Amino acid sequence: MKQNHRSTALLLALAGLSAPSMAQDNSTVSVSGFGSAALTASDTDQAEFIRPYQAQGVKKHPRTGADSSLGLQVNAGVNAWLSLTGQGMVLKHLRDNYDAELRLAFAKAQVADELSVRVGRIGLPAYITSEYRSVGYANTMMRPPIELYNQQPFDYVDGVDAICQHGFGDTTLTAQVGAGRSKFNFGGLKFQLHSVAILNIIAEHGPFTLRFGHLAATASVTGPELDGLTGALQQAGYGADAESLRFRRKTARFTAAGFNVDWENIIAQTEYARRGIAARLVPDTTSWYAMLGYRIGRFTPYVNHAVTRQDNERGFSDLPTGGPLAPLSAVASQLTMAGLQTTDSLGLRWDFRRAAAFKVQWDRIRPRDGAGLFANPQPGFAGPVNVYAAGIDFVF
Repeated sequence: MKQNHRSTALLLALAGLSAPSMAQDNSTVSVSGFGSAALTASDTDQAEFIRPYQAQGVKKHPRTGADSSLGLQVNAGVNAWLSLTGQGMVLKHLRDNYDAELRLAFAKAQVADELSVRVGRIGLPAYITSEYRSVGYANTMMRPPIELYNQQPFDYVDGVDAICQHGFGDTTLTAQVGAGRSKFNFGGLKFQLHSVAILNIIAEHGPFTLRFGHLAATASVTGPELDGLTGALQQAGYGADAESLRFRRKTARFTAAGFNVDWENIIAQTEYARRGIAARLVPDTTSWYAMLGYRIGRFTPYVNHAVTRQDNERGFSDLPTGGPLAPLSAVASQLTMAGLQTTDSLGLRWDFRRAAAFKVQWDRIRPRDGAGLFANPQPGFAGPVNVYAAGIDFVF
């Protein structure tokens, strides 16, 4: 079965597989779902492979939690111009338990033929796959490359946006602006977007999609242990270093550009992103990836290369590396170091039936200057690490 274009896959995943029910007032309600059932393992017990902001990952023993999830979406048409959408997911995220999360909950008003406004919990368009990144079936790869998708942790905001779509000949241009706020707790820290401004522009021309997005926010990362660390640095006479780690209502920016092509048997996708934060607690980074696949009947083998690097200084050159302050210096310096790594991936997607695809993927991950994006590294861990995953993505 030939895989459909990105927008068609998204429609199939979120709306096209459920027959709507009709009420007496001509409103419609449709229910659809999506999920992934996968096993993931690595070849080391010295560190844990995790997807972004998972509390616990996988080692040599295969686990389901890394790449498995289940989602349900309800769309209700109130009348010709007003609709309601809600989406919930069950997955391992933030804690090492399968928890339910409300990902979307908004009202959408079609105020003109080419203009709509949404209010409520809306997806944050940080990436080219933001609209469908949780729907594994709509993605060629087993998972979005974590080198890039780890850089911006928020999936949604509570706020408002406006989306304008207009055709210029064979090209469709979509522009989105919005604002909102969001928060979550992870690892003893509280992450907050006090306010975020959203700009998202997408141009589609036949099998080609070009996307540019920019997020500008006032953000905070706070927690008791972080306060204790900065207080100890202040008391030891390193006030400037302590202030550089404090992240309270600081300016944060994230810019990303992506390109996607689904032409005949060729599938290609690439993204480039930069993160800039006015606090050293969250380092400035640049990341990118490039994926290429080729359909052979129902099978799509693919390769991917992903890289992340840090753009500002790693560590504190003025803090002592010996003596009684050495442990304090080590912890403070570690917080300024982004997880750097390079990943080469090889995978195969098999669309063995309508609305279900079997995938296998092998990642060879090479951390640089530390443990990369692995969690809970043990002394002596260096890599490279091989990660293996196999599973079924489906929609219903």
